[in-house]
Amino acid sequence: MKASGFPICLLSAAFYLFWTPSAGLKTLHLGSCVINTNLQEMRSGFSEIRDSVQAKDEIVDIRILRKTESLQDTKPADQCCLLRHVLRLYLDKVFKNYQTPDHHILRKTSSLANSFLTIKKDLRLCLTPQAAVVKALGELDILLQWMEEMK
Repeated sequence: MKASGFPICLLSAAFYLFWTPSAGLKTLHLGSCVINTNLQEMRSGFSEIRDSVQAKDEIVDIRILRKTESLQDTKPADQCCLLRHVLRLYLDKVFKNYQTPDHHILRKTSSLANSFLTIKKDLRLCLTPQAAVVKALGELDILLQWMEEMK
């Protein structure tokens, strides 16, 4: 009797599914938002260009993001909204304005931007535009206090 090729085909399909880039998908639970993304792929892409990009950073005494703080330090209800705003900052200001003659770095930053855009689309809109404006205006005193403390 000849053995059927079906078990081999099934095994090959299972192997393919577990070893493709989708195997790096991670589910993130951010308050009421749940997103699936390939953090491993993004980290790998960034690690290829990190040294080159960071070597050009001349502002060493200021940090935009602190390693000692994270989304986990944010109330679960606000995590989705905060990540959405941080991703929007990177998409609207960082990736759009980054310039380099190095085509490899441009390709990697473009890939990262596309990944960020995909994640941002999966995040729900956290505040209506009018509610965000009212919230920001209502907290203007905090911004003014921060500025006064900068004397």
